[in-house]
Amino acid sequence: MSETVKYVSAKTLTELGTSLFVKGGLLEEDAQVVAQDLVAANLRGLDSHGVSRIPMYLTRIRKGVVNPNPDIKIENITAAVSKVDGDDGMGFLAGHKAMDEAVRLAGQSGIGLVGVHNSTHYGMAAIYVMEAMKKGFISMAYTNSSPAIPPWGGRTAYLGASPFAAAVPSGNETPYVLDMAMTVIARGKIRLAATNGESIPEGLALDRDGAPTTNASKAFEGVCLPFGGAKGSALAMLMDLLSGVLTGANYGGDVKSLYFDHSEPQNVGHLFIAIKPDLFVSKTEFENRMDDFVRRTKSLPKAQGFDEILIPGEPEERKAAKRLETGIPISLNVIKELEHELARYGLDSLAL
Repeated sequence: MSETVKYVSAKTLTELGTSLFVKGGLLEEDAQVVAQDLVAANLRGLDSHGVSRIPMYLTRIRKGVVNPNPDIKIENITAAVSKVDGDDGMGFLAGHKAMDEAVRLAGQSGIGLVGVHNSTHYGMAAIYVMEAMKKGFISMAYTNSSPAIPPWGGRTAYLGASPFAAAVPSGNETPYVLDMAMTVIARGKIRLAATNGESIPEGLALDRDGAPTTNASKAFEGVCLPFGGAKGSALAMLMDLLSGVLTGANYGGDVKSLYFDHSEPQNVGHLFIAIKPDLFVSKTEFENRMDDFVRRTKSLPKAQGFDEILIPGEPEERKAAKRLETGIPISLNVIKELEHELARYGLDSLAL
């Protein structure tokens, strides 16, 4: 076993997270939802969006900028459109309610569009599209987030990392699950590297003075760089327009920092889309076509250095299966932070 990590079961981490969020003021049902979503991120290898964020979320609840018991309201706008007010609660809760509503609308009208305002950071974006996919729907999830990258040509954090997620169900083959930030690297990964005292590769971020850096702490205080240069910056801008400007949420650099700004709630915006897959062809034909597409893709000639062609989401599914067996590797620094929160609330130690 590595000297820098401990392996913890998904069950233990879920119970730990649930207990901490209940102590933080959430209803047990809501606490379990948030904990399960965080552990799901760890299982899929997105450790930056997993249990390492629990102390930060609890801090925001204690500071009064996250409502532990939100009254989340859904307002129907048209036959295919609804609006969700997250009441400054945990974004996970608003996110699930919004995607559930999008699926409901799509079941009736073929497509469902749901905008969310007064939300907060909602964790791993794949959670929501996977939820819709399991119910048989194609889906997309947009969100804005606190400033992380400059517009192309700028040096000031203005646009969010703003991940985009999409999922397309299949029949018997691997489904398509995309979850990607607009940055070269997710900002949470830089934060995790800073927590663990690790450096980052060149070309990922600038420090607060606009200079390239491999120091994770300086990078976290500075700005991330958009993937694909101007293209990534343009997509991050689109995410802010659709998730912030369109929904009535904050936008244009006004979403408050998760870590550095406890002055007021974030008012993050999300936009969820669900689509029935049998709008143009039958459900059976769609699934057959999807399966055929996956088989064609995976049977294509491989480039040098590659053993197989993977469908988006496939590496994460494999990692999740492995981590369910081996446990989830949690760094000792993250464990230390979690132990501190357990002690704060008088809960039993992890005792690892």
